[in-house]
Amino acid sequence: MALPSMPPQDILVERPADGVLQLTLNRPEVRNALRTQTLREIAEALAAAAADEATRAVVITGGLKFFAAGADVRELAPLGPDEILAHERQRHWHTIASFPKPLLAAVNGYALGGGCELALCADVICAGTNAQFGQPEISLGMIPGAGGTQRLARTAGKALTMQMVLTGLPIDAQTALAAGIVCEVDEPESALARAVELATIIAGKPVLAVLAAKAAVLRAWELPLAEGLAAEKKAFAALAATHDRNEGIAAFLEKRPPRFTGR
Repeated sequence: MALPSMPPQDILVERPADGVLQLTLNRPEVRNALRTQTLREIAEALAAAAADEATRAVVITGGLKFFAAGADVRELAPLGPDEILAHERQRHWHTIASFPKPLLAAVNGYALGGGCELALCADVICAGTNAQFGQPEISLGMIPGAGGTQRLARTAGKALTMQMVLTGLPIDAQTALAAGIVCEVDEPESALARAVELATIIAGKPVLAVLAAKAAVLRAWELPLAEGLAAEKKAFAALAATHDRNEGIAAFLEKRPPRFTGR
């Protein structure tokens, strides 16, 4: 018999709307620095959400003044090259980045280092006007190590990524919006509500189409255009065999709300 897991200490887990799970980073005394335990709890919550049919979208957020100010440097300081590569943090980052369902982030204040990299794992980012995104690792003799060079470059392009990574200087919310890092900017008090609103809309869509859509868009990062288009066409055709696709078309033609069942 499996022992019950301990309740999380570094994150708060809530359900703000039907089908939506909310994870709130909760280490305000260290500006939500991402220690190993924090990453473990996020990864475990996302793994459970991936297996839970009732969870269709997840929102991750921090506080009004900071999302996450980076990795816990005191924890990383004693680790050598081999220890870093073998550390359990790598496994947790992989779980977070490979979460198959829609992941949204509401970012206020600092999203620096690992905090920026955590936000970049999200599919949709809603930022407060006070948000700052940065990769300051260069000032500590390091570089981003959880996707900050790769996801940022694929999102914001070479020039801005080079500026951020080589200088360590952060960018504000409006610059992040112009670069395509965030989808919209709201007042800090409204960013989380907007992310939950979008997550609720997504949670009401046919689940098989949502999963296929997320996977198809991510392939645009990973595959040459011809291969991405072929994969898109295959996924488009596969959905023709689903009940929800037929129901969606029927409801549209009959001018009534669709009744999706996840089949």
